Parts: sequence; C-alpha cells; structure tokens
Amino acid sequence: MNRYNHFFADLSTYSPKKTIPFYEKIFGWEYYKNNNYYSAYVNNYEVAGLYETPEKFKQMRMPHFWMTYIKVENVDKVAEKSKQLGGIIEVNYQMKDYGKVALIRGPQGAGFTIFEGNMIKNTRTKNTANTMIWNELHVSNAEKVISFYQGIFNWKIIKNKKGIYTVLNHNDEHVTDILETQNKYKGKHEYWVCTFGVKNILKSKELILENGGNLIIKEEKRILFTDNSNEAFFYIKEVQ
Repeated sequence: MNRYNHFFADLSTYSPKKTIPFYEKIFGWEYYKNNNYYSAYVNNYEVAGLYETPEKFKQMRMPHFWMTYIKVENVDKVAEKSKQLGGIIEVNYQMKDYGKVALIRGPQGAGFTIFEGNMIKNTRTKNTANTMIWNELHVSNAEKVISFYQGIFNWKIIKNKKGIYTVLNHNDEHVTDILETQNKYKGKHEYWVCTFGVKNILKSKELILENGGNLIIKEEKRILFTDNSNEAFFYIKEVQ
C-alpha cells in the first residue's frame, strides 16, 4: 500500500565545508561521509543528507536547495504519469546504496525526488527536536499544480480558510500542504520546503543569525530562514 507519507530530505550545496558547520551548530548534527555523500545524524539517528552540487548545475547557477523525497510504489509509473501531466523528469535511475529514484519538476518548476523500496529511510518525525518534522510546497499559483499532484500521488487537496491547501493521502491522513508564497519572500523559484523542530525557537533563531543565516518571514508558530548560502530555505518550529 502506498501511503505517500514516507519522507526524506537532503541538501544540495556548492560548498559542503562551509555548509556543514552551519547545520552542526544549529541542530547539533554529526556528518559522516560515504563516497561523495554526507549523512547527518543526531544520537545515532539519521536525520538528513548533504552533497555538493554537481558542476553542470553550478554552471547553470542552480541555487542551494533542500530536496524533499517522497516514497512511491513504482518510480517508473509515477514518472510516466508526471510527464503526462506536465512534469519534467530530470533524472530517473538506479542509485547504488539508495535504490530507484527519479527527480521530477512540477508544472511550475518545483523539484522533488520520488523513490521506491526501503533503502532510503523515513526521517520525518512528528515532534522530535533537531529532526525534520514537515515538508510542504511553496508556489506562486497553487491552482496550476493541484491536478498534477492529485494525478501522480492520488492526493486529496482542499483549500482551507487560511488560504492554505491541505493535502490528504488516500487514507485521509494529512501528509503535506501547498502554500501560495509571494516572490518577495521565496525568490523567483518554486520550492518544496522542510520544517525542522527545535527545543527553543528564540535561541535557535539567534544561533542561525549568528552563523550567517537570514530571517525571511515570521509566522505564528514558526520562522522561515535561509542558511548561510542565502539560498536554501528552511523553517524552524518549537516542539515539546
């Protein structure tokens, strides 16, 4: 059964040597390198990944970004459906140590990765500090992507009173949200964005700013930042 609530995330950065210390200080992560890939851990629990942006994408000036991974039953079938609904398949291949994956861009350009099997762990928790606790899509126009995500994931997408699009899987479980975000906050690109839990949001805010991060916008219960690249967006939210 494909529940579409198994998530992972990793960070594409131009300079791991500059980026890794930032997240070590903010979240207390310990990074371990395997070939050219870095896995981040907290108390022996894997929480995220990181890799250096390939040179061809550096030449294209692709920004630093957090990538959301979503588990599916069959990568090829979802990738083919994505193409039919206006998506672009950037890569679709078998990764050593990680299994079958495909990087897809939705109709407005937001990139995400789908994967199958159990080689990529679900690292999203509900309320654990220094882990990823949520993933959501930020776009300029939600109406232009609703049919795409409904079609490839069989999601139910409902606009609520606050103007946020709540996304339910086929079991009516709340798995993600779609937010319409102005370009003055998110820049010209469309993104999937991660939220990380913290024990004290004010202390974490100061740590982020002291280490070169930038505050983008405060919301009621969380804050959107970029890291010290000034490009990779992420939220922090206080957890119990």
